Amino acid sequence: MQFRYMGFDQQQNTRIYRFQGLMKGEPIRNLVITVDVGLFRMHRIHMQDGPMLCAAKLASDLENPQIGNHELNDHDFRSHATARATAEIQKADARRRFRATPS
Repeated sequence: MQFRYMGFDQQQNTRIYRFQGLMKGEPIRNLVITVDVGLFRMHRIHMQDGPMLCAAKLASDLENPQIGNHELNDHDFRSHATARATAEIQKADARRRFRATPS
């Protein structure tokens, strides 16, 4: 399924992201996923990353059908922060190896 980001609304500390789920031969599905905006600050993740994180969560939820509302939670943010930190370490290691190789 492909996702089309349709925007968001904010109600107090909750951001509500809206997507359309598109699959060939199927009707368009309107999907909503909620996020506590405090989690962005807590995990030092940019708000601009919200739609990407939500799309990944929706893909996961729809792959393993989840009953009820879709919500980006603390576990999702921790997983993203860990993956980001690992990628940064790997990039730094690659730069060090590149500089250490004789010309």
